[in-house]
Amino acid sequence: MNNPTNCRARPIHIISDHLKVCPQGYTCCSQEMEEKYSQQSKHDFRNAVVELSSHLQTTFSSRYKKFDEFFKELLENAEKSLNDMFLRTYGRLYMQNSELFKDLFIELKRYYVGGNVNLEEMLNDFWARLLERMFRLVNPQYQFTDEYLECVSKYTEQLKPFGDVPRKLKLQVTRAFVAARTFAQGLAVARDVVTKVSAVNPSPQGERALLKMMYCPHCRGLITVKPCYNYCFNVMRGCLANQGDLDTEWNNFIDSMLMVAERLEGPFNIESVMDPIDVKISDAIMNMQENSLQVSQKVFQGCGQPKTLSQGRASRSVSEGGFSARFRPYNPEERPTTAAGTSLDRLVSASWPVSLTQSQRGSLWTYCALSPSQPPLASLKGKEVRAQVDMAAGRVVEDECWNGSAKSRYVFAVTGNGLANQVNNPEVEVDITKPDMVIRQQIMALRVMTNKMKNAYNGNDVDFLDISDESSGEGSGSGCEYQQCSPEFEFNVTEVTGKTNKMDKNTNTSAAAHIGLSQAALFFSIVLLAMQRQWR
Repeated sequence: MNNPTNCRARPIHIISDHLKVCPQGYTCCSQEMEEKYSQQSKHDFRNAVVELSSHLQTTFSSRYKKFDEFFKELLENAEKSLNDMFLRTYGRLYMQNSELFKDLFIELKRYYVGGNVNLEEMLNDFWARLLERMFRLVNPQYQFTDEYLECVSKYTEQLKPFGDVPRKLKLQVTRAFVAARTFAQGLAVARDVVTKVSAVNPSPQGERALLKMMYCPHCRGLITVKPCYNYCFNVMRGCLANQGDLDTEWNNFIDSMLMVAERLEGPFNIESVMDPIDVKISDAIMNMQENSLQVSQKVFQGCGQPKTLSQGRASRSVSEGGFSARFRPYNPEERPTTAAGTSLDRLVSASWPVSLTQSQRGSLWTYCALSPSQPPLASLKGKEVRAQVDMAAGRVVEDECWNGSAKSRYVFAVTGNGLANQVNNPEVEVDITKPDMVIRQQIMALRVMTNKMKNAYNGNDVDFLDISDESSGEGSGSGCEYQQCSPEFEFNVTEVTGKTNKMDKNTNTSAAAHIGLSQAALFFSIVLLAMQRQWR
């Protein structure tokens, strides 16, 4: 948007006692021009904030969609692989019992999209049901009632008919799925938080301060004079007082996301769990086959001797249901390609708009660019970020800058960051008793998600918080089908009512050291973006 007027072509001879905000003295601005400048400064400020946050918002959104696509395709491929191999190996026997395996994948998918599924209980139920089916197949000469098979399932844990496979697989699946789902949630939360906090509406006092800093020098003919460094700080900290309070929780959130990402690339790798799940289940079946005689004898001792089928029925049962097929897994090259040919390791690393190293990761605002001509701060290391901020400050000569009233040195100290510190802000009058509720809600959303991340890092399952905008009040247990559930997690933190776990006392606090630096980057980014139109 072009400037409302051009003071260069207008002689400075009007006394400014008619102006409401700009300093008294000679001016080239009328009251109407000052009002237009006020609207312009507010417009420039809002656009600058949105411009600075749009890249981060887009990055988290695209990474969430990619991770979600990868995970769902991984499950589809694992199910297809198991179905193809078992059908080729066991034929009709598998077809007669295929709903057992289909139900397993339905529950895994339902868990990922937010269903009320207890992974441990679901897996225990799967093995108990598989034992019932297998017990019938390895003992075709007997007749088993439902009550007898229920007794058989009670011996699953004691007899370990499937060897150690169920215990190991339960541990691996639970950890991997908890980490994967929580990581996807975290990407969605980050996307939504950035979206909501980027909608900045300065208060009337903030609007006056922005006008005074950005356009009042124009009324004096000082078109090319930039605001003093500390003056700019105070105006921006006053206008973004509530956003400043996000830094601590955002840093904690990013730390926890990095921790879960580390798990996903290591011991909780969902790809390494799901890719060979067909082989692991087949190993369990073979264990049952090899130990069927011992298992059957112990079950008969505990549950009683079952009735023997008649001669004709027994022979038909053996021919139709005998279980003697051996499993032959696919060769690696025969396996379906997982999720668009990518790997989880590369996907997790690519899910971050910054490197996974401590030196390159700061707060929410660190991802913004100082100006369109400079590299994004996200691509710079800590010392490089500081150098960019110092360089921005160095462009402004202390005695040759706009201090709010004249071209001279700015004498006030820089106000602290955050809402509470604005009580002494010399440039913006801020009511610290009325915090922005949208910002407070985002802080709570980050805090809740951080606690869930820490639980996931330790391999602990956590309740899924159904706080979507479309929530009907049924909570996370509404049991939506995999295909019917929303393809994305939508978060409305106004409705957060879930329990939060106790914060880990050993939280990594290194990110907090970047708070002041990241806010400096934001302040100068906004000013440079908003004022570049004026200086051209």
